[in-house]
Amino acid sequence: MTDDLTAMRYAMAQRRFEDRDYRGAGEQLSVVVEQDPSNVSARLLLARSHFHAALLEPARRQLEIVLEQDPAEPYARMMLVRTLERMGRRSEAATQRRLAEAMGVELA
Repeated sequence: MTDDLTAMRYAMAQRRFEDRDYRGAGEQLSVVVEQDPSNVSARLLLARSHFHAALLEPARRQLEIVLEQDPAEPYARMMLVRTLERMGRRSEAATQRRLAEAMGVELA
């Protein structure tokens, strides 16, 4: 985290996510990610917030950035498969599914 305010925002976002206030969590996390773009944990939680709020395109964009930063991040790969499936982008989801399976990610 870059400073105390950012750390507080991240903690608040985690609480909102736990309370299933996914849009509220996303608002806080967007600021955190803007201030610290290399924060993979915050970006992944932002993607999860978007996904649970049915904001699939923003979720997809965040997941792709996470995977650019950490190509071996298994949860992000699995979430990208699920996001693309929910978006109806079956061929892209199938490609990501093959990558996930090659990494040993279980997608049951």
